Amino acid sequence: MQQHSPDPAYADREARLLACLREAARQPREVALVFLDEMGFYRWPDPAPDWVEAAPAPPPLAAHGAATNQQWRIAGALNALTGRVDYLDDYVVGRRQLGRFYQQLAQAYPRARRLYVVQDNWSIHRHEDVRQGLAALPQIEVVWLPTYAPWLNPIEKLWRWLRQDVLKLHRLAEDWRAVRERVRAFLDQFTAGSHRLLHYVGLLGDGKLAQALRSP
Repeated sequence: MQQHSPDPAYADREARLLACLREAARQPREVALVFLDEMGFYRWPDPAPDWVEAAPAPPPLAAHGAATNQQWRIAGALNALTGRVDYLDDYVVGRRQLGRFYQQLAQAYPRARRLYVVQDNWSIHRHEDVRQGLAALPQIEVVWLPTYAPWLNPIEKLWRWLRQDVLKLHRLAEDWRAVRERVRAFLDQFTAGSHRLLHYVGLLGDGKLAQALRSP
């Protein structure tokens, strides 16, 4: 398995991705394409720069015996044409959760003759259990990204938006459930699709991926 960058198959994999994008744009009723990725976040807030003209109160201090840090993970899929976001979240995203997520995607696109799932080369994606699960979902066809090419996976920018608006400098470390609910609420706003999200991640505009969608 190619583990290093640059990927010797970069050009071929990029060309395959662009061809699949053009096919999805040409046959939107029969073909769907989603970009898949995973991310994790913690109970404690992400650090970020901030400022005020004058501190309204002394800075908050961690309470004695404050809750220990915890992690939560998300598998998400972004539709390249509509901006729809599907996701699965759990305390861990491994081969079992990923198998469930593929099933969730197949159910989300029941009319699609072909569902292209664009994903990176994380080892779990190639695990034998995952491959067997995909074999039972012939509608899904995996499109492999070049190794270490996040600029070809627009959902990475969705994670950036999530971190910026929800996870940076939040004040909910003592309420872990509230943190997770805010993350879900952020993602749920895209369940019906979003042109604003497509603009944000570069699937509308002048970028290479957007151009492929405009020239089927």
